[in-house]
Amino acid sequence: MFFTMFFTMQRIMVLITVILFTLNPYSPVDAAVSQSKTELEIVQYVQDLFDARSRFLLSKDDTMLNNFYLSTEKASRHALNQEKIRKEYVNAWAARRKVQFVRAQSHVRVPRIRMDGKLAKVSVVQSQQLEYTYPEPFSVYQSFGIGTRHALTLIQKDGKWHVLREWYSDPLNENPKLISDTDDRFPNPLIHEHSRPMHLNKAKSGYHRDRAVAYANKYAGAAWGAGNNYRYNKKYRDYTSDGGDCTNFASQVIGDPIEGGGLRMTANWRYWFRSGGSHTWIQTDRFSKFLQNSGYVRIIAKGTFEEITKPSANHPYGDIGELKPGDLIAYILHGNDVDHFGILVGYDDYGYPLVNSHTADRHRVPFDLGWDQNTRYQLIHILD
Repeated sequence: MFFTMFFTMQRIMVLITVILFTLNPYSPVDAAVSQSKTELEIVQYVQDLFDARSRFLLSKDDTMLNNFYLSTEKASRHALNQEKIRKEYVNAWAARRKVQFVRAQSHVRVPRIRMDGKLAKVSVVQSQQLEYTYPEPFSVYQSFGIGTRHALTLIQKDGKWHVLREWYSDPLNENPKLISDTDDRFPNPLIHEHSRPMHLNKAKSGYHRDRAVAYANKYAGAAWGAGNNYRYNKKYRDYTSDGGDCTNFASQVIGDPIEGGGLRMTANWRYWFRSGGSHTWIQTDRFSKFLQNSGYVRIIAKGTFEEITKPSANHPYGDIGELKPGDLIAYILHGNDVDHFGILVGYDDYGYPLVNSHTADRHRVPFDLGWDQNTRYQLIHILD
């Protein structure tokens, strides 16, 4: 995301996290921290913590994380409560969408540990895989990945480490009571043939959909399943500390001339490889307005989840079924300002639309997971 209000608490916390990630956040543990006994204990604790969180996400035991936190500390109780809300949201979303999560697992990297007495300030990158299935006959397991960067403060008490406080931008931290209803006709596995691009590499606009999708999958960052060793494309600046990198990533996907979609840059929408992107390249609202006036796209629809997924005579798979892989979805939370961009990279076996994005990193995630019933979606088709 790229917000126009710069001096917000979220931006301040993002900046703090980025500072903690001065070292390469994608490096393996042994390349980033010295292996003292204490640090090895902390690394093991962090791995155990995130493994337990993944099990907790799908468990019926609401107490299994308690030993990692301190009930006597307000910030620690708050951190634990956030994990409980996350769990409640994920399971409520699954129930509403008639899917079942069957496995969650995490891989973590610890690029930095800074000791301060009995406190340890730890930078953590999590790549989490979630696997789900539909009722018969569609019982094939589906997987998607998310990537999150954490600023943890641990405290040692009675010889054990505990989470004292934590901050991270969680794509699954939403109100479980505000999930949109689902039409029984959505999703539809027949969407696959309908969504297939007619001219994959011969768009008159010069847009290469296959390359755009490959780019989105390769450079999806810390999300499980992404390529490039979980790294962003180093040719481009990372704007996470300036409010978010989602629009920069969307611009790369459709505009990178070598690996991406190859849409021709303009005077206003372009990236200078020595200095960075134009405002239109990196800011959500400016990018959205540019697209609508560029001649590159057609706006299919804008509406709530129920409105864009409801089948009609003209759109038997809903408005969202008119998107092709390589198209864009803009997310609008308040008023008419766009807050986030995702790239449609395909559909799961049952026909659910899947997106990739940065901030937070997503790889083949159901497009509405992590958003609520107040979100409006703008469906942007790049003309062939």
